[in-house]
Amino acid sequence: MPVSTSAARRVRNRPAGMPSPWGMFLQGFFKHPVMVGSVVPSSDRLIRKMLGPVDWANCKLFVEYGPGVGTFCRPILDRMAPDAKLIVIDTNPDFIRYLRHTITDPRFAAVSGSAADVQQIIADHGFESADYVLSGLPFSTLPAGVGPAIAAATKAVLRPGGAFLVYQFSPKVRVFLDPHFPRMDHAMEWWNVPPAQLYWGWKD
Repeated sequence: MPVSTSAARRVRNRPAGMPSPWGMFLQGFFKHPVMVGSVVPSSDRLIRKMLGPVDWANCKLFVEYGPGVGTFCRPILDRMAPDAKLIVIDTNPDFIRYLRHTITDPRFAAVSGSAADVQQIIADHGFESADYVLSGLPFSTLPAGVGPAIAAATKAVLRPGGAFLVYQFSPKVRVFLDPHFPRMDHAMEWWNVPPAQLYWGWKD
């Protein structure tokens, strides 16, 4: 089946010498295990369920923390409006380099940095607030103080009515989310390795 023009514009062939997505994911996990969270990328079912509540017609800026090899990036870009923007933030320069080489959609920007600096990062791209923020970062294993800082920064950067979408393998993440997101939806996705906890924290 021929690849559509839009798909070809978003994703290009892997440059010579660059690892496959699986190889890249494993390399990132073993180099930075406390920042990756899982040795297996998210399942299609998890992605569909996690993104299900998003109001794509009214989404101008979507932010993702810890995009890894782009497992969520492509489904997000497929759903986003032509004038929307996806900004992904990762502390692993290998992942950022990989994404910049493999995703060429003009709506996409990969930033090397900390999620705790999200407000400055989106401001650098001309935005005052985000509609949705997605994170698979393993909050319970992050260095001391980093999880609370990210949760607080995310609450500050979201527009009213926006949401923090979080998928985790431990319910301990509620310790970080509850102080900032009193209205929380929760679900489980069993068809994932390992089964995942899904949270949607809404900014009222």
